[in-house]
Parts: sequence; C-alpha cells; structure tokens
Amino acid sequence: MTHTKKIQVEQFPEADLAGLREELMKAGLDSWQAAELIQGFLAAHGYGVSTQEARIAASHMESIGCSLKCLQAELEKLAHVM
Repeated sequence: MTHTKKIQVEQFPEADLAGLREELMKAGLDSWQAAELIQGFLAAHGYGVSTQEARIAASHMESIGCSLKCLQAELEKLAHVM
C-alpha cells in the first residue's frame, strides 16, 4: 500500500491574498500576465510553480470569480516547496 503525503502549504495572509486577487481581477490581464502574478506571489513566499499550471489556474480563477478561500485553495494546489 502506497501512502501519499500531502505537503502542507502555509495559509497566506488575508491581506496578501486580497491584493493578489485584486490584481488578478483587473481588466486587461491575459493568462500570461496573470500567471506571472501568481508565480511572483508564490516565489515571494518561498514556493515555485510551473508556468503552465499557473496559466491554467489563472484561467480557472477568472472564470469562476474566485473568492479568497478559493484563491488559497488554488495556490495550495500549485505551490511547490523550493
């Protein structure tokens, strides 16, 4: 039996999440720009993320109008401990 250990990603400060969400929701950002914002946010907190995963997440978050709780959950899925 194989046990998969889930890496626990920190709970990001609500103010940081709110700032990221505000930037992501700005009109005119394409998926590349949104992915760069996500990558920068995670890098500033000591995590890595692939560009492809960040673009997919950005598109997903945009399509559902992601709440802060949703944003935290999406970041947890993306973050790779560096």
